[in-house]
Amino acid sequence: MKDPVIRVSASFEERLTQFETEEAALEECKNLDVTSALPKAVQTMRDVLQLSSFFTTGEDEVRQWTIRKGTKAPQAAGVIHTDFEKTFIQLIVYDYETLREEGDEAGVRAKGKILTKGKDYVVPDGSICLFKAGAAKS
Repeated sequence: MKDPVIRVSASFEERLTQFETEEAALEECKNLDVTSALPKAVQTMRDVLQLSSFFTTGEDEVRQWTIRKGTKAPQAAGVIHTDFEKTFIQLIVYDYETLREEGDEAGVRAKGKILTKGKDYVVPDGSICLFKAGAAKS
């Protein structure tokens, strides 16, 4: 496999950060008939490094966690806190795209698309996860 090469103009990317709004930066790109190379650079890096993400949600926070592709549920839980890996019980999981389609978690649940998985489950990219763990032993 050849190493990917992405042309990036650091000065142009820096210039885009100076606009007050994202819309203004997009308008500048449109006027110059170019696009930012950063999204492609980030996606290429994730692909080459075999990275994926899962999300956890709370009442006032959604958080993204980065893992290697092929990571099993207990090891993914360990990214959040090492005790979660040691005391892993199960994973409640659903897909972000399904959430977008259904609108909210209740819609996902009504469609029967919330899954309960165990220790051998490989966490797919874009999953929304709730890890169940036991009490840590002292």
